[in-house]
Amino acid sequence: MPAYTYPVYPFQRPPELDGDATLHPVLIAGAGPVGLTLALDLAQRGVRSVLLEANETLSDGSRALCWAQRTLEIFDRLGVAKQVVDKGFTWSEGRLFHGAEQVFQFDLQRDRDAQYPAFVNLQQYFAEEYLVDAVHKLPDLIDLRFQNKAVGVTQHGDRVVVRVETPAGAYDIQGQYLAACDGARSTVRRAMGLDFAGRVFEDHFLIADVDTKVPLPATARRFWFLPDFHQGETALCHRQGAGMWRVDFQLGWDGVDPAEEVKPENAVPRIERMLGVPVDVTWLSVYTFQCRRLARLRHGRVLFAGDAAHQVSPFGARGGNSGVQDAENLAWKLAFVLDGQAPEALLESYHDERGFAADENIRTTSRTTDFMTAKTEARRVMREAVLGLAHKHGFARALINSGRLSTATIHSQSPLNGPDAGFDGGVVPGAPCPNLPTPGNDTDFLLQVLGRGLQFDGLYFGGDAPEGLDEPTLNVIVVGKDLHDPSGAIARAFAAKPGSFYLIRPDQHVAARWDHVDVAAIRHAIDIAMARAEPAPARATA
Repeated sequence: MPAYTYPVYPFQRPPELDGDATLHPVLIAGAGPVGLTLALDLAQRGVRSVLLEANETLSDGSRALCWAQRTLEIFDRLGVAKQVVDKGFTWSEGRLFHGAEQVFQFDLQRDRDAQYPAFVNLQQYFAEEYLVDAVHKLPDLIDLRFQNKAVGVTQHGDRVVVRVETPAGAYDIQGQYLAACDGARSTVRRAMGLDFAGRVFEDHFLIADVDTKVPLPATARRFWFLPDFHQGETALCHRQGAGMWRVDFQLGWDGVDPAEEVKPENAVPRIERMLGVPVDVTWLSVYTFQCRRLARLRHGRVLFAGDAAHQVSPFGARGGNSGVQDAENLAWKLAFVLDGQAPEALLESYHDERGFAADENIRTTSRTTDFMTAKTEARRVMREAVLGLAHKHGFARALINSGRLSTATIHSQSPLNGPDAGFDGGVVPGAPCPNLPTPGNDTDFLLQVLGRGLQFDGLYFGGDAPEGLDEPTLNVIVVGKDLHDPSGAIARAFAAKPGSFYLIRPDQHVAARWDHVDVAAIRHAIDIAMARAEPAPARATA
């Protein structure tokens, strides 16, 4: 198969070089998946942005490879999910080996009626290409500028000024807010003198994209501890889109020279021993595990997202997916603040919620790394005991950690959460809504009717719309009337009974819920979810 041909996006002279002094609503540094997602999400809510990208093309190599179900649901709203699924390799099963022996096999696809699979593997450059194409369809709302590198940041009372370097010279551009989505080596972060806190693990990993000269069966995710074909600790193999493969090898720390490891004469024999067939290598890199984050994701009018804000081990697919979910979380909040409906305090909840998500991902991936790398003798003994027992005993299999795969964060501690009144089960405040099938309706799945524009949604499980809920920012959907539920599947998933009401945020997360309609409480919960009011104190119990 021929190597991917990277599109080259031409430089276009920015108006600021000729004296334009427009104050833009949002500036975005970095046109990777996170920045592109943010620009598209803002555009769908009517907010204009300028998207600054240092390069003239897309990211090299597969990088963010494994797109999780929640990310695909977000991509669906942005109009690119079908392309990602069609081009990518869909999978849900994984196999884990100890040496040459398979220890166990798992399946992540719990709901076979879901709109999107648990995971789709597709190289980052394909996803970026589809997102860029979607951006180019919205020139009135998104000004995407390639070969425009953000190198300096100055904040003023009502604006942020970004210094930008281009082939035609440098210029300053003004925005009400700046979103730094410019990756792990963020120039915005460096310009502001900010650094990460966390751990860097002393181990090297070789990562490669390969094309096999002899076709291989489309197998699931395969992970090895102590494989016969590799003298290091672990190895991983994934099928990608377009018939490509992604492989990872743990190399160790002492005596490893990354420059030597990426030479084809050293890397190719290692890969061919794993796959058992001749290969062509299209991308090679060596990396270390890093589990780190900024102490704060918001600094005045500058907000950090994706790898510019946090870094985690790639085992578990939590980097790119959490970055896309950062963008979704930030977009609606910026839109409401810029529209004047919410105070700037709403932006502080971005730090609260996505900082919580970053901490959750760092804890999870740190545990993975500790198990995989096993740097102390005690950890090695424990790991070998667990792997040995797992061949025959199910309890030990649950202790094996080769990467806890990405799931959407439940913002259970969010300051935006309102009441959770009268439910046993269902979808708790802070959780994303399940994307349930909706047969017999104009749309096929529930999330296709939630989270559009500058409004909240209310799911009411009753006969007619409740009186008194004529809020301009609330769209009430009566389940059973506006949204048919002949089998009762939606009501069961939400643990709803007649009269139940769910308040849904613009990012499709539950804000609050009641087992009966309380108009005053719902209005107050909307104010809480827009940071216009404080949550009511919990009642004391006898």
